[in-house]
Amino acid sequence: MRHYSASFSGPRRSHRTVSRAFGTLVVIALAQLPIASSVASDAEDETGLWSMYFFSGDFGESRWLVQGDLQYRQWSIGEDTEQILRRGAIGYRPGDGRMVLAGGYAFITTKSFGSGGPETDEHRVYQEALIPQSVGQRVFLTHRLRSEQRWVDNQDFRTRYRYALFANIPLNRKDLSPGAYYLALYNELFINGERDTGRGRVDYFDRNRAYAGLGYSISKGLRVQVGVMRQDTQNLDRTQLQLGLHHNF
Repeated sequence: MRHYSASFSGPRRSHRTVSRAFGTLVVIALAQLPIASSVASDAEDETGLWSMYFFSGDFGESRWLVQGDLQYRQWSIGEDTEQILRRGAIGYRPGDGRMVLAGGYAFITTKSFGSGGPETDEHRVYQEALIPQSVGQRVFLTHRLRSEQRWVDNQDFRTRYRYALFANIPLNRKDLSPGAYYLALYNELFINGERDTGRGRVDYFDRNRAYAGLGYSISKGLRVQVGVMRQDTQNLDRTQLQLGLHHNF
């Protein structure tokens, strides 16, 4: 992927201090999960875990690219699979090459809460626009607009629309170059296109996700993030720990 980074000149914070802060965040989050798992009586009380791998890569100097992600989601740490998501897309960079327009396919397997719960498969086609924006020299935003067409087992075909705003804020650099620690934030709103699912009716509001985490740039094309995401849906409000690996090649 092409990278748009600013040069840095000036004092850097101690990597050791920031590294300790990063490690402390991980330890605190992981230490709380077994407690939540042992005392929980239903899905809403559980603290889930999402393990995610995001990838993107260019075709040489072409404006075309590939992107996608693999996600393994759990109702609680180390057990009880919630969802397995596989998603891939072909993208194109129009104009100055910063914005990306993409279309892709996703296959999702969802399991009900509790050991031995039933599984549901979903086939999904989607289109999206990724629009980068910088605020000042140290706040890097991305707007994502996504339209989905969904085929869920034993339900009627329906659509969904999503808007997400992502923010990466470097802490010890002016950009996300190797060695940078950064604050990662996002909020995403989901709106249903139809209310009738064939098995009942839903609201137009589907869900909202709010996330805050800490990331580290391992190399030019590899970043790791750990954070906490709060998801509010029609029927369930939950908190998930997220571990993400972002790979640009």
